[in-house]
Amino acid sequence: MEFHRKIIHVDMDAFYASVEQHDFPELKGKPLAVGGGMYGVVAAASYEARKFGVRSAMSGKMALEKCPHLIVVKPRFSRYKEISLQIRSIFHEFTDLVEPLSLDEAYLDVTENKKGIDSAQEIARQIRSRIFEETGLTASAGISINKFLAKVASDYRKPNGQKTIHPTQILEFMEELPIEKFYGIGKVTANKMHELHIFKGLHLKEKSLEELIQLFGKSGNYYFNVVRGIHHSEVKPHRIQKSVGVEETFWENLVDEETVFKQLEIISLDLESRLVKKEIKGKSLILKIKYKDFTVYTRSKTQENFFENANNFLQTAKELWELRPYDKPVRLLGLSLSNLNTQEKKQISVQLKIPFEEFP
Repeated sequence: MEFHRKIIHVDMDAFYASVEQHDFPELKGKPLAVGGGMYGVVAAASYEARKFGVRSAMSGKMALEKCPHLIVVKPRFSRYKEISLQIRSIFHEFTDLVEPLSLDEAYLDVTENKKGIDSAQEIARQIRSRIFEETGLTASAGISINKFLAKVASDYRKPNGQKTIHPTQILEFMEELPIEKFYGIGKVTANKMHELHIFKGLHLKEKSLEELIQLFGKSGNYYFNVVRGIHHSEVKPHRIQKSVGVEETFWENLVDEETVFKQLEIISLDLESRLVKKEIKGKSLILKIKYKDFTVYTRSKTQENFFENANNFLQTAKELWELRPYDKPVRLLGLSLSNLNTQEKKQISVQLKIPFEEFP
């Protein structure tokens, strides 16, 4: 009998925006952005706003262009954190193997659980029901044998739904999954794969490990495994994040400074959005440049105060850009923050091997 873990990924639906609509009923059913405005970045968008193309990490200016009647509210992070702690307390009623990714999502290993429930699907249903009863908010969930599959599944029936990928369904499910739905494959990589006639898992599976590594570097090994449902990362209850970063690989190399700065602006906005979502700040900003010939250059700046926003990131990135030793076409740009406002904690890694006979 093969042994598998039972992993649930719980993801709150449009969390910040849903909290605002719950606390202020007059906002329900209306296109809403948390954060943004003309000079900020959108931290979250309601589903009504998403119909107009408004997305998190988008500049407020662009969001208002897409949806002129968009309602913009200031974030209330203390409130979001308060509700997040409520939700995590529910998780811990079922298992202590909880790995929060941010205020609004987490992985749970329920292979063994405190309530002795055999069905991971039933546990997910109970958790979602409890969240709604206690907070008035909806959550989506994905259930499978590893974190990658659970993450993919949770996005499958959003909002307010859940999806189980049973061990016997994994290969068929992954073969039919559109490549842009793979967790870890961004827009640029998806476009590159489309150019290579890779449109879904079946096409990706046709590529050998050697081909994928040649095309995508170290990520090739990841793609080779996950399309086969293989992902060995455990749920880590005390995962401490030491850095937060955003990288963008370009299908066409950047050859002029104006284009580089425009891309750095987009990356800065994305980085700010991620930091805001996770309530993280950092004192060290690192610029990464990979050139056409795959030469990698990094330069960092550390300051006494925390970097505050996308504008800070962008201005510092431009300063670091001026210090580059080469003037060659750019293949990749990245910005990351380290020296974060997170405390080091001992990590306890627990591996469970329990029969999967009653999955889900």
